[in-house]
Amino acid sequence: MGKEIERKFLLNHAEWEKVEKPAGKHFRQGYITTDPAKTIRVRATENTGWLTIKGMSVGATRLEYEYEIPLTDAIELLDNFSESELEKTRYEIEFCDKLWEVDVFRGQNQGLIVAEIELSSETEQFELPLWVAEEVTHDKRYYNSNLTVHPFQDWK
Repeated sequence: MGKEIERKFLLNHAEWEKVEKPAGKHFRQGYITTDPAKTIRVRATENTGWLTIKGMSVGATRLEYEYEIPLTDAIELLDNFSESELEKTRYEIEFCDKLWEVDVFRGQNQGLIVAEIELSSETEQFELPLWVAEEVTHDKRYYNSNLTVHPFQDWK
């Protein structure tokens, strides 16, 4: 059984600007379904596609099954079956032996930057980089699937 334990954080934009970043990856990401109990997501980068199925979050944990698929299949699925989409650039940053994935959103979510860290348990301890600010793990507005239908720029 696949399981994801992930925590999400907003960034301190001023501190984030100071970080030396590797090249980012552009993601086109769409959802075949955004049902809160289950999402089916398709992603395409410049070279690769993925199909991901996620269950409902319980705390910071949920079932997750992710499969690499041919890029042409990912693009066809996005073009023909996606109910909603977003675009972002992802940066992978190592900090204190942990991988942080930082998503800088584009389009209707421009201005939003979210950092995610995957853990081996919900109680695993880790250090926060200076560029990490408020935790938003339990705020469903920040789920990527929700950002496709209620984008950041529409928030009051």
